[in-house]
Amino acid sequence: MIAVAQRVREARVEIDGHTVGQIAQGLLVLVCAEPQDTTAQARKLVDKLLKLRVFADDAGKMNLNVQQVQGGLLLVSQFTLAADTSGGNRPSFTGAAPPALGQALFDEVVRCAREQHADVATGRFGADMQVHLINDGPVTIPMRIGH
Repeated sequence: MIAVAQRVREARVEIDGHTVGQIAQGLLVLVCAEPQDTTAQARKLVDKLLKLRVFADDAGKMNLNVQQVQGGLLLVSQFTLAADTSGGNRPSFTGAAPPALGQALFDEVVRCAREQHADVATGRFGADMQVHLINDGPVTIPMRIGH
């Protein structure tokens, strides 16, 4: 799985002008499933996100995770993270999981996150979404959960 985690002061997802998910301080996470991904990788991604130490402690060092700061998780599916631009100027998205698998794995990420964390919001799989955020830092962490 591919993910991009952004430390945010606030973030929200809108669809057709309506907010469908929002958080205050926390992590906005863009998530992309690849064809060979499994539910085990989805669970591993959630574990990694919840333990990711990107929030400042009292000394200003990035030593705290999202749970320690009581932050939110805003999970947004984004198949374009699998873009391949090596063949020209138009990206290929064949590296992304087919829609049914992508949705099942994204749903597993959401389910696992909600089991372990109190403040979880989402976008809507496959929808045309507008994502609004205030990136804090900025801190943006690309992640790949192994094959």
